[in-house]
Amino acid sequence: MHWCEGKPVLPGIRRRIYYTAKSNIAVWPLLPVDENGRPTSAVLQGSFQMAADKVFHYIDVLVDKSGLTSEAQGEKPSQTQLNKITAVHPAVDEQASLAAAYFNNNDIVALVQDMDGKFRMVGNEKWQGNATVAQDNGQGATGTASTTVNIEHTDLIPAPFYEGEIVTEDGVINEQGSGSGSGSGN
Repeated sequence: MHWCEGKPVLPGIRRRIYYTAKSNIAVWPLLPVDENGRPTSAVLQGSFQMAADKVFHYIDVLVDKSGLTSEAQGEKPSQTQLNKITAVHPAVDEQASLAAAYFNNNDIVALVQDMDGKFRMVGNEKWQGNATVAQDNGQGATGTASTTVNIEHTDLIPAPFYEGEIVTEDGVINEQGSGSGSGSGN
């Protein structure tokens, strides 16, 4: 692993997270593995193919309070990664409450974009994930109201990189040939 001293590594995620229920995905991008099932790349191959009339939705988040983490879990030779997204949305309105029901009652796949413009995936077809939602109406005149979504998924590696197309309710982003990060909702 080479790193050029002085090259900045920008922390954090961008403000839009894309999500959908696993049941909306007809074909998954693949994580390349060798004959023993060990990953040979951190980049997924291919694009999601969505079921008829299904798309990725989005949630805009407070970037200073939201993030992506990954930690090892289990024991050798079956150790995996637990990938987690914490998404803090600055509202508790009807739309946020309806989205909470969606997160609570579906196995969610989410795509987050790092500050370098690369998408990372939390979720896969092998293991079931977990999403929880909390709302806080704030306290007093200076409190902050928010809806916090936590999404967790087991994977073979820390949040694999996704370079494929993302079919959203607003059209296709990250279109093949247009370069990573187009239509990122910054």
